[in-house]
Amino acid sequence: MNSRESVRAERRTKKTQERHALRVADEVWIATALLHREHPERSDFAVREIIDRVGRENLTGSVRGSVHVHVIQHCVANRPPNPAGYRLLLETDRGRRRLYRPGDPHHPDRRGRMVPERQGLPQPYLVLLDWYESHYARQATQKEPDPLLALRGSGRELWADEHADDYVKRLREGWA
Repeated sequence: MNSRESVRAERRTKKTQERHALRVADEVWIATALLHREHPERSDFAVREIIDRVGRENLTGSVRGSVHVHVIQHCVANRPPNPAGYRLLLETDRGRRRLYRPGDPHHPDRRGRMVPERQGLPQPYLVLLDWYESHYARQATQKEPDPLLALRGSGRELWADEHADDYVKRLREGWA
């Protein structure tokens, strides 16, 4: 092997090592963040869409086998950790995911990171971290109102002119 071939082989080896140094969880986060940026009108994405986006981005040369389990389990904040405790995605409905935001509900045993580490991302994707911090994470998480707390004050007009005890006494008068 001449020196030119040796340099080429060394570059290919280095490129392959760089590609596989990217964590699967970070690859899933990148794909989901790209989907959010490409489709800001959508609040979540199907699991298949995220996996397909990982394939289109092709950061590691192929879709690694564990991408699917990362999207459905390992990265999902509101599922029990098994084994990873990442909080990168949120399950919004069966088969649907979005990026996790601070304040979103999560399983109490999940204490992992919510975004990739800056030094672990390829240079072109660092802008996604900036976008997440400055725009996405700042959006208010829409929480469902507690149905019991929503009843507070209902029926107030029923005894507006009388004390509650007198109202109950009056209702029970006809009972035998």
